[in-house]
Amino acid sequence: MKTETKRTPAASVQAMHALEGVEALQTRFVQGLEKFGGENFQCLEWFRDDGRHGGGRRFGVQDAALLGRASVNVSQVHYDDEPERRLGAATAISTIVHPVDPFQPSVHIHISWTEMKSGRGYWRMMADLNPSVPIEENKERFARALQAAAPEQYEEAREQGDRYFFIPVLNRHRGITHFYLENWNSGDVEADSALAWRVGEAAIDAYLRILQENAAKGFQPSETERAAQLAYHTLYFFQVLTLDRGTTTGLMVHDQNDVGILGSLPPQVDKNLLLSWVSRMPDPQDRLLDRIIRALPNAGICTIDDAVKINLCRAVREHYRHYPEALDLQASGGFAPPTVDNHR
Repeated sequence: MKTETKRTPAASVQAMHALEGVEALQTRFVQGLEKFGGENFQCLEWFRDDGRHGGGRRFGVQDAALLGRASVNVSQVHYDDEPERRLGAATAISTIVHPVDPFQPSVHIHISWTEMKSGRGYWRMMADLNPSVPIEENKERFARALQAAAPEQYEEAREQGDRYFFIPVLNRHRGITHFYLENWNSGDVEADSALAWRVGEAAIDAYLRILQENAAKGFQPSETERAAQLAYHTLYFFQVLTLDRGTTTGLMVHDQNDVGILGSLPPQVDKNLLLSWVSRMPDPQDRLLDRIIRALPNAGICTIDDAVKINLCRAVREHYRHYPEALDLQASGGFAPPTVDNHR
């Protein structure tokens, strides 16, 4: 008789509370997206070391009529049974939506609690709006919601986000408004938890309102706007795989949730546009982009399916195993936590 695989939760009380919080955010967002998109999200589970060190549950849709690609992942990884590891537990919600309509912006939201065995812990809070066709009203609504949720922290978070999501070789940002607090610990456990939940709820609710209001306006995208969306999705893909520290860290720590980690990737990219950026990349990241391009299908416009995601994961790992010093070239909001080392 086959034994059902189960995820063992972290023993820490704070980690348990963090898991309850991110699961509540997951439910809030999934229910809102299902209501808007009219399609039920599929649930997939993954397990870290057969569940002994936790794992996660991901809700998502792929190529849905309105929402296109959407992934709302909650995970908790811990090392309660391995005293030599520095990391106690890492608990997170990471979500991305890439709607079909070019007038509907993509969104990225991440809230996580990292707890070391030394007793120290910190929050990471991110929320950024990423449109291919920028609409000022949407930008202002999203920014106002986050400012209301974190009035004392907003300016610092906006500045960190603008640093983190800047793409030097293209001299532009990924999105139009960014919120990012890294290594956040004010010393008040309850206040910090409340801040994290406010930020998550504000970003989710603001985004759902943006989707609803844009849909009500009945925009009719032109071929020019669809082309702009493909170019923007290519830029998003480029930023995630060459600069995003969280994505790279996840891939370097383990290979047990590769498709989930790359759930942030858009449905299609323009390979020729990626090729035009190779010469702009610093050494050795030009080789990283070359590996990424070679991992794509042999086509001008490439569909990013699960098989391609696996190839991309291998390409990224291979690059950083050859050039570990290149991890220092990843994006930073001002503080780069030693996440990979914490898992060792």
